[in-house]
Amino acid sequence: MKDRIEAIMRKEHLTPSSFAEAIEIQRSTLTHILRGRNNPSLDVVMKIHQRFKYVNLDWLLYGTGNMVSQEKSNIDFQPSLFNENPENPTNLPAETEYRKEIALRNTEITTNEPVKEEVRYIERPRRKITEIRIFYDDNTFEIFKGENMPPL
Repeated sequence: MKDRIEAIMRKEHLTPSSFAEAIEIQRSTLTHILRGRNNPSLDVVMKIHQRFKYVNLDWLLYGTGNMVSQEKSNIDFQPSLFNENPENPTNLPAETEYRKEIALRNTEITTNEPVKEEVRYIERPRRKITEIRIFYDDNTFEIFKGENMPPL
């Protein structure tokens, strides 16, 4: 398959880096394919086929048939700005677009009064410490209980 990819590159007069850019893959991926280190993935094959639509997919995959697809052999291979786009032909009658106009309403300027927020503090009874536990690294602990501990 690498020979067929090289044939497309020769036909298009592309260097490996410009070919990789054209089909939107990394240059290193194409280098591995061209050196025979890796076989092209299905993603790479489909990107080649999508970019160069004239390439016969059977020829690209299996080497059978002609390089140029029969149904697409009449396509101009070098797209031009002046060629008609088959997906969006220009000979269709232009459709008139009608839009309904809506008059703008008179906007009244209203002054909003500032919102007053009220913050309430809820009184709670003072809490007292009833117990303190201290754990040590030798798996022992101490418990301190008492009425004389300071309040929080």
